[in-house]
Amino acid sequence: MALSTNESSPGDIKTTPPEEKLALKDGITSCVPGQTKTSTARVLTAEELDRLGGERALVSDFKLMKLEKEAQKNWDLFYKRNTTNFFKDRHWTTREFEELKACREFESQRLVLLEAGCGVGNCIFPLLEDDLNIFVYACDFSPRAVEFVKQNPLYCPERCCAFQCDLTKDDMRENVPEGSVDVVTLIFVLSAIHPDKMKLALQNISRVLKPGGIILFRDYGLHDHAMLRFKAGSKLGENFYVRQDGTRSYFFSKEFLAELFADTGLQPVSNDYVLRETVNKKEGLCVPRVFLQSKFTKPSQSQSS
Repeated sequence: MALSTNESSPGDIKTTPPEEKLALKDGITSCVPGQTKTSTARVLTAEELDRLGGERALVSDFKLMKLEKEAQKNWDLFYKRNTTNFFKDRHWTTREFEELKACREFESQRLVLLEAGCGVGNCIFPLLEDDLNIFVYACDFSPRAVEFVKQNPLYCPERCCAFQCDLTKDDMRENVPEGSVDVVTLIFVLSAIHPDKMKLALQNISRVLKPGGIILFRDYGLHDHAMLRFKAGSKLGENFYVRQDGTRSYFFSKEFLAELFADTGLQPVSNDYVLRETVNKKEGLCVPRVFLQSKFTKPSQSQSS
């Protein structure tokens, strides 16, 4: 899945994209080199606390149901508008997640990866280029996004299998053999799913993950700048918001995420906030970005017995 561009003004972060796209679309660059990992949530200023405290009104139940019903349509429209031009290729994934290269038991092992929520392939194609001994299953909620993946010149059925899938209800095992995947990537994906259905998505993914396999997670963190910039009428629930284009975004606390994965039988390896500062050159503002970067593993049979 992906996130939508700013559609009204550079200052309306209702439709803020992930960090890697902000640099391309809005002239936003890093204020300070690198990033900081921390186990504690970002502390809000008094002004930010007042802003969040004033957002008590939720959208109507009718709108909630409508957004859920039209979720796939809204993502498909997103890809119709933006095609493959929205996100930059995610070459940072191997830097941030060493497991993508280092989890082999032996050097010649063919790594099997599942990219859940692949979008148009901005993560998988750099990986396929970098690592010739890898096979990737790639799925997305949007049929249009999957077609863009298949049309990419780098797409090769011998090395990649792309398919449409609703993680919350379509059995992943119809396309991926049970217990066959070494590594699953969940990068800016789970936030687009209703919190009540996140566990269903994780259970679905866990079925195709090998015992001892790992899930690599990166998504929006609690008190991210994008969360603080939503306007009245955007709040769907606690830490859950809707953008102007109808796509939705949840902002994770590490406690919520840890409990969610634990309820699915997955064990934590790491679970940290990633803090960055970015500057919007158009507005002349340096703003705090917060992401949650985590790793969870499926217990081996000896651990679970």
